[in-house]
Amino acid sequence: MFRHGIAGDRADWAKTGRRDAERPLTAEGRRKTLEAAAGVARLTGADLVASSPWKRARQTALILGRALEAPVADCPALLPSAPFEDAAAWLKARGARRVVLVGHEPHLSGLATWLLTGGRRSALRLKKAQACLLTCPQPGPGKAVLVWSLPPRVLRRLA
Repeated sequence: MFRHGIAGDRADWAKTGRRDAERPLTAEGRRKTLEAAAGVARLTGADLVASSPWKRARQTALILGRALEAPVADCPALLPSAPFEDAAAWLKARGARRVVLVGHEPHLSGLATWLLTGGRRSALRLKKAQACLLTCPQPGPGKAVLVWSLPPRVLRRLA
């Protein structure tokens, strides 16, 4: 799992009248995400990068896809309002072994907690451009094991 990189300020963006879904990464967000993605690539590979369709997540996923040499797919189940069960069903339908999920907080850490414990109260908090690796042969509540969780500064150092 990978939380999207640094995006423009939510309040400033709202003043433009545009939808939050269209809020992009900042230049700093792109740079730091690129470095964190290189760190992820040193630790693991991927068969697929799945992204929330929102712009900042999609931009993050494209950066990760290049770093991991993996295709990128939109995954509506990673939208902030999507039920966790939808993400599990989406993963099962894909059949890919190694999938990076790119999304938003608090949904992404909630999904990780649900996969790890079956609980719906998040036990994690992912920073922007933070990654965690779960093993989960059968995606569902309480079926995953946390392998590692690394903040962006550590991922950037690994690059």
